[in-house]
Amino acid sequence: MHKYGKRVKISIIGFGAVGQGVAAVVKDIPFIEVTAIADSKGVAITPDIEEVLNRKRVGLPISNSNLSAIDVIMKVDHDITVEVTPTNIIDGEPGLMHIREALKHGRNVVTSNKGPLVKRFNELMQLASNYKVMLRYEATVGGAMPMINLVQEALTGSKVRNIVGVFNGTCNYILTRMTEEGLDYNHVLSEAQDMGIAEADPTYDVMGIDTASKVVILANSVFKQNVTLDDVDITGIVKITADALRLAKERSYSVKLIGDVKGLKVSPMMVPAGHPLSVGGTLNAASIMTDNAGEITVTGKGAGSIETASAILGDIISIYKELEGVDDLHC
Repeated sequence: MHKYGKRVKISIIGFGAVGQGVAAVVKDIPFIEVTAIADSKGVAITPDIEEVLNRKRVGLPISNSNLSAIDVIMKVDHDITVEVTPTNIIDGEPGLMHIREALKHGRNVVTSNKGPLVKRFNELMQLASNYKVMLRYEATVGGAMPMINLVQEALTGSKVRNIVGVFNGTCNYILTRMTEEGLDYNHVLSEAQDMGIAEADPTYDVMGIDTASKVVILANSVFKQNVTLDDVDITGIVKITADALRLAKERSYSVKLIGDVKGLKVSPMMVPAGHPLSVGGTLNAASIMTDNAGEITVTGKGAGSIETASAILGDIISIYKELEGVDDLHC
């Protein structure tokens, strides 16, 4: 037995930037054992983490097994399935299938994948309840910025009235650069793509769909609603001009893409200079309005492999503490 209790066994399903980040942050934690890693090209069982990371970096397959990701979920011994395949908001797949099967096979699940939760949040939470396992998803909303756990744990003594925030770092970077330099949208978007801040196809980000996905997850988890993207009024940033941002700046305002959770709305809004939501660059920020605790604002990086992995690690540790009955645990 380890000094922390038994080791918690995890599988990592999806081995892109986030999956690799998870592997990197857990590899030296003594109470976490990675029993399998799966990506679209294969599966590694009882992997040597450094070797698998190195193979991935040079473009070699990670596999030492003929199993598939679903085989791992169903057959390989582990306590927690870490589902970090790319988000698909059209039908939630393959993440939705992975999470369903993991829950049905008695696996706890930690995910950064917004698609399954946007499509089937209440169904998945009910499955977790039915099979007496935990589903954690802190990384789906704010990356390294704590949101779900803050509301559900630290703020249990207060009723949350609303959450509004800047939930997309790509949009925030574009708007910040346009404002500071007087540059047009297409110029800054191209710059962001060259820097890796924006995707080659930035549609989900700049049209507000990524922000809306986070609004849906927060609405369903915090306010116990049953909404989908179809219920959100969405306006992106593609029609914002440098002149409009200049005029806002002259009046001591900045323009931010704001997600309003209770209002189920995503749109560019003017934010007064100095307001907690007036964050620059790729930062995210969220203001949580409560009855007893007033307004609480959190700020942090909303994306990045290690930042997202830190939120996933937090969820893994929360599940471990619950399973082991541990109150205090430090890595």
